[in-house]
Amino acid sequence: MTDGATGGGAVESRAGDAAGGLTGRGANGTSGRRRPGRRPGTADTRGEILTAARKVFAEKGFDKATIRGIAREAGVDPALVHHYFDTKEGTFVAAMQLPVDPSVVIPMIISGPREEIGERIVRFILTMTADPKAREQVLGVLRTAMVHDQAVAMIREFFTTAVLGRVGEALGVPPLRMQAAFSQMFGVVVMRYILELEPLASVETEELVDLLGPTLQRYLGE
Repeated sequence: MTDGATGGGAVESRAGDAAGGLTGRGANGTSGRRRPGRRPGTADTRGEILTAARKVFAEKGFDKATIRGIAREAGVDPALVHHYFDTKEGTFVAAMQLPVDPSVVIPMIISGPREEIGERIVRFILTMTADPKAREQVLGVLRTAMVHDQAVAMIREFFTTAVLGRVGEALGVPPLRMQAAFSQMFGVVVMRYILELEPLASVETEELVDLLGPTLQRYLGE
């Protein structure tokens, strides 16, 4: 996970294929855009796109990275990146091996009664991190962010833009309140799963939902 978050290995350069896919000319100089699809002779196009994505995200950050730039680095048509990962957010989720995709989670969080959104956020985060595999992915990202400047920058941008920004916009909640609410849960996850502070580490999820839900609700609006 650390290697991925700090850029990973660069994919092998294929200047001819990249030019053919991005400029509309083939390696021999003839016209004609290459059809989107698996590159001839490539055994793992998806894997190479992910390697390229890690490199581009590490170098440019989440905000400045583009699907076109990732495709250029991988030597494929941008349509192929969209085919595998749909959006830039989806590409980041796959490249960083995050356990959740904002495009799936955010609608779930913001749907339902406004007065219960605090409970929904607490329940979702604690239920997700209760799964050992998902928890290790989350903790891996946190550990990486703590020791690598590039990693913390791109993760901060992703979280600010793709998660907090979208939830805040949908709910009409100012950024400071969004950050304060989610910082509560960040602290709980660290204390519960990294420091393993008792009784917080072993208390039932629903007890924490009852305890923390009203606090997040106060930040996000009644």
